[in-house]
Amino acid sequence: MRLSTLVGDCGIDANGFGDNAVTGFAIDHRKVAPGTVFGAFQGSAVNGEDFILAAVAAGAIAVVARPEAKVEGALHIGDPTPRRLFAQLAAKFFVPVPETIVAVTGTNGKTSTVEMARQLWRMAGNSAASIGTLGVTTPDGSVSTGLTTPDIVTFLSNMTGLAREGVTHVAYEASSHGLSQYRNEGLRVAAGAFTNFSRDHLDYHATMDDYFAAKMRLFDEVVAEGGTAVIWQGGDDWTAKATEHARERGLRVLAVGGQADGIGLLARTPTQLGQDLQVGYDGAATKVSLPLIGAYQAANALVAAGLVIATGGDPKTTFANLSRLQPVRGRLERAAINREGAPVYVDYAHTPDALEAAIAALRPHVEKRLLVVFGAGGDRDQGKRAEMGRVASQQADVVIVTDDNPRGEDPADIRRAVLSGAPGAQEIAGRRDAIAAAVSMAGAGDIVLLAGKGHEQGQIVGAGDQMRILPFDDVTVARECAAQEGSLT
Repeated sequence: MRLSTLVGDCGIDANGFGDNAVTGFAIDHRKVAPGTVFGAFQGSAVNGEDFILAAVAAGAIAVVARPEAKVEGALHIGDPTPRRLFAQLAAKFFVPVPETIVAVTGTNGKTSTVEMARQLWRMAGNSAASIGTLGVTTPDGSVSTGLTTPDIVTFLSNMTGLAREGVTHVAYEASSHGLSQYRNEGLRVAAGAFTNFSRDHLDYHATMDDYFAAKMRLFDEVVAEGGTAVIWQGGDDWTAKATEHARERGLRVLAVGGQADGIGLLARTPTQLGQDLQVGYDGAATKVSLPLIGAYQAANALVAAGLVIATGGDPKTTFANLSRLQPVRGRLERAAINREGAPVYVDYAHTPDALEAAIAALRPHVEKRLLVVFGAGGDRDQGKRAEMGRVASQQADVVIVTDDNPRGEDPADIRRAVLSGAPGAQEIAGRRDAIAAAVSMAGAGDIVLLAGKGHEQGQIVGAGDQMRILPFDDVTVARECAAQEGSLT
């Protein structure tokens, strides 16, 4: 592709650089090769404009940056919102892409929802993948790790790679960071989903309104004209606002949950290994035996079904396939059973609402005590720590506060902040020691919940040049602790 072809559709004059062949895109000057279009963006820690000279020296033929940035020796594509324009140009280069693409935003439930959508598509005979916190999950279920929302070049490259492998359907997580930084622009997104909204990431977003506005870019700009907004009916003001955004854009709204006119959750009955759902759709009621526990897993499953139906999936087949869903890694995943027969569950819950939902999911299955082990991440929203402690203290029977990913903060300071909201909680600094204590303490009729890290395979300690990632997996540690007790796993 010639540079003139790439930029011409956007009304940009190539200014003598048009005959240059575009060979790739990069936002890291160290990845620039001859023919690269370089994106130079101002970030919170690094200013990409400082590396324009190095990028041009390495062979960049065009630089997308602010109009006032200084560019010599390459085409300066200036724009007040350079991240957005860079993404739009990159999307013209990275082709083909899968035919059907959907995105999921919300504070909690994104990972489970995109993975469940992938499973439902696969069960219906489609070649499907998901992209998000777990990484890129391919049609055969294999996973390559990644970020919740990777940078735009990686994201588009992944999409093209999947399409070339025959993938036709993709569901991806649209995080607030990714949406605000235009990390998933330029593709035709047929449907977007909104799961819920609660406090998180206020270390990045100034206010809850700013946080919500970032998520609403999914409906305001990213979902294609004529697309569908699948919205879980949380019964709060945020749900109503999300619906308003979708309708103002002219999107079709598919409400999910409660007595919704779209996909209604008419009844939910917990069972020993899951839950029975009564689902209403198009005037008919269907019974679904969902093999996953917890109200929020029912919500995620139905939102996933909504995305599949919104993109042409047969409703009857989709609802029937809900009974075949497999657990999502680190999302109320049963890791072990101790010697007394007490199960140990691992969940990624790291916000007050998510912790409350995980506890509520397990409570109907608890005969005696619910033991919760959790902490809070360092260098992240500090305001949620005491609130998480309060939730655990009020809703669990035994609370152990431990370390999560302390990063650059003193772990003791983080634990102290959590404990301020959890009077009577135990403090055990080492996460392995805390897990071992809970597993050993649990008796017949008890359940143990290990919250906060979910699928993560490491514990982040230190920051900057001192940062280390220590191998740590809650599931593996739980099994090891149970095995040391001479138990079943």
